Amino acid sequence: MPKDHSGPAREPDRRGMLRMAGGGLTLAVLTAGATGCREDDTADDGGSASPGNSTPPAKSEDGKAPEPLWTKTTSAQTFGDNDELVATRGRVIPSGAPLAALDAASGKKRWTLDGGAVPGAPLLLGNDTLYLASSEYDGTVGGYDPASGKRTWRSRLGKEYRQPRPIAVDDEQVYVIAEILEDDGSSHTNVIAALNSATGKVAWKEQRDEGTKQNGVHAAVQGRHLVYTDFKKNLTVRDTATGKQVWTQKTTGTNYGFFAVHEDLVIIPQKQQLQAFRISDGAEKWSLRAEDSSTFKEPAVLDDVLHVADSGGTLWAVDPRTGKKIWQSKALADAGAKVPRQYVTAGGTLFGATDLDEKGGVHAFDPKNGELRWTFNDHTGDHHAWLVATDGERVFALHGEKLHALPAKPTH
Repeated sequence: MPKDHSGPAREPDRRGMLRMAGGGLTLAVLTAGATGCREDDTADDGGSASPGNSTPPAKSEDGKAPEPLWTKTTSAQTFGDNDELVATRGRVIPSGAPLAALDAASGKKRWTLDGGAVPGAPLLLGNDTLYLASSEYDGTVGGYDPASGKRTWRSRLGKEYRQPRPIAVDDEQVYVIAEILEDDGSSHTNVIAALNSATGKVAWKEQRDEGTKQNGVHAAVQGRHLVYTDFKKNLTVRDTATGKQVWTQKTTGTNYGFFAVHEDLVIIPQKQQLQAFRISDGAEKWSLRAEDSSTFKEPAVLDDVLHVADSGGTLWAVDPRTGKKIWQSKALADAGAKVPRQYVTAGGTLFGATDLDEKGGVHAFDPKNGELRWTFNDHTGDHHAWLVATDGERVFALHGEKLHALPAKPTH
């Protein structure tokens, strides 16, 4: 139950290793028979806070990042996935144990769940609900009110399945992947299933191919199609009504499976190429090629513009419908700065979060031309990747256990 507390140089990619470690940690917890992680109530310790609306916006000089509105030490446990930090309904929630929701304006802790989030499993938002894999490892998936932390929905896939994890949600269904248990308690295959988001009943379930894993899956729902990738370099589309596979294909390299969807297209980086496929049948609609043997990183479509960086330090803005370049910026390469791997927009600014790097952190760009306005870095040297989320008024930057609230539109 929730506790209410109201009142461009190339480097080894540790993010992939961290994400793999997340899956390994989960298996270790299962083997030990644990029912949750130790509570470490630190969300109000070691940080500084400004009293929300009573404090004027932070000011930033040209080229200098604004001071945080508040900073808190949290119980965050992240592995470099983009769905380990969410902001909604006045709360910002980093994945961790215990799972703690902080007030977006002040940073004060509002509620906690003792068991916390399952390592490597996403914080999935949809239908004003936060969907979580059960930290009790009891075969259930729960839905929680993000504002209060109270459970509002629960579903059990079945006792013959272990560790169901939500991967995507639409207006009617929650999609999960779970291990299929053998008689001896082992598992060699897994199932993908749809759960009714009103009743919790199983709408359909389909066994995935042998050799696929439940970890490392990224998914999105677009219309009547469920699109997902996995560590085995598969790009797969299923019908959301029946679960039947529409098409699948191998990819050459997908940056740990990150992709973007827009209208009828799925857009995926494949080393030096960025390719767009029609979701309905897998036909290629357009492709872009990076320059100088650079490889494309993780893409995101925001405000009808596709944003993606390449390993050479170029930031691209692309029309996601046609693949035509809107602009290219060399500002990161010129500054010797790390390229982003996650993006949000707020306050007329494009924000990008990077992997670990002293030349990284959270970059702020002019969305019209990619000009680098400033970079925020807490200089802790923490080896975790940066994560960002926004509520429109603030940008939340998570780095290891440090959570910072930055003004979305600082005054000058």
